Amino acid sequence: MSTAVCVDVGSTYTKAALIDLDAGELVRRAEVPTTAGSDVLTGLDQAVEAVGGGGELYVCSSAGGGLRLAVVGYESLVTAEAGHRVGLSAGARVVHVAAGPLDGAAVAALRASRPDVILLVGGTDGGDGEVLLHNARRLATSRLRVPVVVAGNADVRDEAARRLTERRVPVTVTGNVLPRIGVLDPGPARAAIRSVFLRHVIGGKRLSKGRRFASLVRAATPDAVLAGVELLADATGSGVLVVDVGGATTDVYSALVPDAESENGPRRDVAGTLWRARTVEGDLGVAVGADGTRAAAVAEKMAQPLTGDVQLASAAATIALRRHARGHSSGPGQPRTGGRDLRDVRLVVGSGGVLRHGGGASVLQALLSDHAGGWAAPTAARTVIDSRYVLAAAGLLAIDHRHAAAALVNTL
Repeated sequence: MSTAVCVDVGSTYTKAALIDLDAGELVRRAEVPTTAGSDVLTGLDQAVEAVGGGGELYVCSSAGGGLRLAVVGYESLVTAEAGHRVGLSAGARVVHVAAGPLDGAAVAALRASRPDVILLVGGTDGGDGEVLLHNARRLATSRLRVPVVVAGNADVRDEAARRLTERRVPVTVTGNVLPRIGVLDPGPARAAIRSVFLRHVIGGKRLSKGRRFASLVRAATPDAVLAGVELLADATGSGVLVVDVGGATTDVYSALVPDAESENGPRRDVAGTLWRARTVEGDLGVAVGADGTRAAAVAEKMAQPLTGDVQLASAAATIALRRHARGHSSGPGQPRTGGRDLRDVRLVVGSGGVLRHGGGASVLQALLSDHAGGWAAPTAARTVIDSRYVLAAAGLLAIDHRHAAAALVNTL
């Protein structure tokens, strides 16, 4: 039997899964506390040993807060919004979005957000390049020595990169996230952000004393999960929705069927359409995020008091899904962008500790019976809990062992 061990090093727990690559089946899984206070490799090795070890090793990580990304763009509703969507799809937590020419106050706000990586975008290919060049110059002289991914106007992005490298800012140049108005191309920037995360961020988190951990990690955990969601959508041929409720944050992933794009896909707008998408709500959780969930529930006019983990998880999941489906506004009086029409979703997957340990059915029922949140719920969806945590494992295996990964998601 050919095997692989897939490990997710989370902020709280490190989860390991031993996978039979020939059959695409989960053989054994285990989880141990993440040892971030000393060296995450200790917990990683314990988890691998607990499932029997052996075979290839694939690791993703959200320890140390995961990937903090800032987006610097041109217009708030166009390239900055496009960059925001791409950053989320790359598994990042977008901690800051700036639009227009950076000035001193804008640079100070950017610095205060403490990003691990900056995504610098702006201008369609062949369009205005002045703002991109201005912002590159500002970043170069700001003493913000974090890696920059340049994914803007093709006509000037090399010049923008040159201004940064002259000041010894680490730079990665990639394809424009918005080559034409309304055309969103997330792939190149998503790959570049992943590469920068692996090269610069994992080691910079000081999660381990040596270099072995950085050499093992292949993706940020949300990036791996989205890859698993994409596989699931391809395997089932239907729209898929995944809600992952954690202690501090709640993530929502949706993958819509290409055949449905002309009708019930995301609302088309100038920032482009992202058919496989993720949003992360940093104020919604069931542990350290519980107060944020309660506050958000009051704002959403949910009358029920939240007294237990299942109630908190139901509220966090419902509010996160409302935000995912409705989209978001860049400010008071501004239109919502990035919304998702989820009526054609046929499979809803729940994930997270509370859902896997017995509360999943009621949480998913709350989602599908939510008719007061300004969004249209799926009309004919079946529900399932990712109780064995296979989505992240499948996403990790997707490149090297796609057949096994596809078989694995079909076991949900």
